[in-house]
Amino acid sequence: MHDIVQDYYGHQLKSSSDLKTDACCDASAVPEWLKPLLANIHPEVLSRYYGCGLVCPPLLEGCRVLDLGCGSGRDVYLLSQLVGPSGEVVGVDMTDEQLQVAQQHQGYHTEKFGYDNVTFLHGYIEQLEDLNLEPGSFDVIVSNCVVNLSTDKGAVLRGLYRLLKEGGEFYFSDVYADRRVPDTLRTDPELVGECLGGALYWNDFLELAQNNGFRDSRLVESRPLEVTNPALAARCGSVRFYSATYRLFKLAQLEKDCEDYGQAVVYKGTIPGNPQEFVLDGHHVIEKGRVFPVCGNTWRMLAETRLAAHFDYVGDFSQHFGLFPGCGREMPFSEGGEQSGGAGEQCC
Repeated sequence: MHDIVQDYYGHQLKSSSDLKTDACCDASAVPEWLKPLLANIHPEVLSRYYGCGLVCPPLLEGCRVLDLGCGSGRDVYLLSQLVGPSGEVVGVDMTDEQLQVAQQHQGYHTEKFGYDNVTFLHGYIEQLEDLNLEPGSFDVIVSNCVVNLSTDKGAVLRGLYRLLKEGGEFYFSDVYADRRVPDTLRTDPELVGECLGGALYWNDFLELAQNNGFRDSRLVESRPLEVTNPALAARCGSVRFYSATYRLFKLAQLEKDCEDYGQAVVYKGTIPGNPQEFVLDGHHVIEKGRVFPVCGNTWRMLAETRLAAHFDYVGDFSQHFGLFPGCGREMPFSEGGEQSGGAGEQCC
């Protein structure tokens, strides 16, 4: 599988225009505030961008960031500007041809930015322990449409969990399927290269993340993908694919479910670029100045990470009120004396 991926991205693809799906985001999907930063990046680096999302979470200044599957370096050089001269960005990729493009333009970006804070490493994202990176040394780890290409996704999650600081974040975009992808698609070189063959069933991803330390995955945004090549579309059949961005926090005390402790937060409006509201994920759009009730996990994601100083906090963990309402799970017991799951009821 590594050989398939290296051949596809090292030899088959010459630019993003060679792709056969709409997984790659076009420039119109980029926020206005990021466009000047993208304009600073060398055209050849931009032309070899094969990502499926935007992996630029807020508050990166001074952070140490790792980019898994950095390719030709577009996101590395974008993040380089966001972390600034006091931060650092490390890019890892297994494809020599891609890394060569990234490294040959490093001097160009040093001159453009006025500093050099990036490092590129050749390696496999399933074997991060081989790169001699210090455990617990990264504030943020990102990845853009690469985990689906991995031969051992659990090893990727275990490795990056080890490298994150407590309170650190894995913020990444990838491709997911609405069901488990059949073996015929998983071994199809073209579909693997197009980031479809290796896509996880979304529910299997959530379980895999939990099993590797990330107890509460948060979906930031998603969109359906269109397979624009008729031959590939026919091979995919009824399987539907989606580009999705998740954020996973390394917080030891996160719980499996959203539990209610009567807590709330108030956003101060102080995160740059977010004066009126802060979007933690698709279900948490927190307006400035409004008392916003949250579950215990959301509380920790704000209070015990680099986001902490931008919120005021109401309550603590001294009293538990059961599951937080509206978070997808309900108490299984019936009210009024009747047993749930009686005759004539289905199991799901």
